Amino acid sequence: MQHAFITGAAGFIGSTLVDRLLAHGVSVTGWDNLSTGQLRFLEGALRHPTFRLIEGDNLDERALSAAMRGSDFVFHLAANADIKDGWSHPRRDLEQNTIATFNVLEAMRANGIKRIAFSSTGSVYGEAMVTPDKPTPETDPFPIQTSLYGASKTAGEGLIAAYAEGGQIDEAYIFRFVSILGERYTHGHVFDFYQQLRDHPQLLHVLGDGTQRKSYLYVQDCIDAMLHVTHTRTARDAAHHTQIYNLGTAEYVDVRQSIAVICQELGLQPELKFTGGNRGWIGDNPFIFLDTKKVRATGWKPALTIREALIRTLQWLQSNPWVYDVRSS
Repeated sequence: MQHAFITGAAGFIGSTLVDRLLAHGVSVTGWDNLSTGQLRFLEGALRHPTFRLIEGDNLDERALSAAMRGSDFVFHLAANADIKDGWSHPRRDLEQNTIATFNVLEAMRANGIKRIAFSSTGSVYGEAMVTPDKPTPETDPFPIQTSLYGASKTAGEGLIAAYAEGGQIDEAYIFRFVSILGERYTHGHVFDFYQQLRDHPQLLHVLGDGTQRKSYLYVQDCIDAMLHVTHTRTARDAAHHTQIYNLGTAEYVDVRQSIAVICQELGLQPELKFTGGNRGWIGDNPFIFLDTKKVRATGWKPALTIREALIRTLQWLQSNPWVYDVRSS
């Protein structure tokens, strides 16, 4: 990899990947429509001589193809990740996730780019079919989809695999993430809980009943995994030129445990008010825990526990209150 193209380059994960690739001597073209990404995340990268940022939308296939010219690897990270409010704008998942992925693949084909890494999600498993309390492997049969987000990402995976099978891609890496935590985090339960506790430290409203169990992964560990796998080029000789990897930790926490970590760090003991039920919203899976044996077999393992990742996320939010002003504007 000499010149990477990153969609969603100004986002939480994308900007972190930009910094890491530049540090490794890789030239980077960042692509972002800045609808949720933050230029502030790219302040260091914008001073780097081998980085350029192009503002554009994945729905503009012609501009996307022109921007991608000269790259030899694509990291497709841009997406609408709003699961909770998906039914308020159902077309958004189709356009920003599925059609956008098709446009990325067509832009790659126009430029002769044969390698891609795609940020998918553990949500594609819906309510996983494995034995309760056991982690879900990549080979688990897909159930009925439970969210528009998961369905749109499943469609994106299918398109990528079809392009690889059709000889348009030599190496396709599909990464099914758990929720990612860490610096530059601007969306999710830690963001929401801390915002509430800043405004009223004595009371915390919680969706569901607090028993929802989820796994999480620190953002730098996520980047380590993607770069490690793509460097070892495991998809090059794989069947269908496609490799799928779950990314997560070998543990999970429930919502009450997350709250306990956050409140302990803040020195608070708020009253908890739950909305009830074993899920927070339509499409919220009450148990997400991915089997990561496959990626661990390549030599990767996470450095941080979920607790450590939660604390780092909270500390970053405390040091960067501006993200709340940006999100509310």
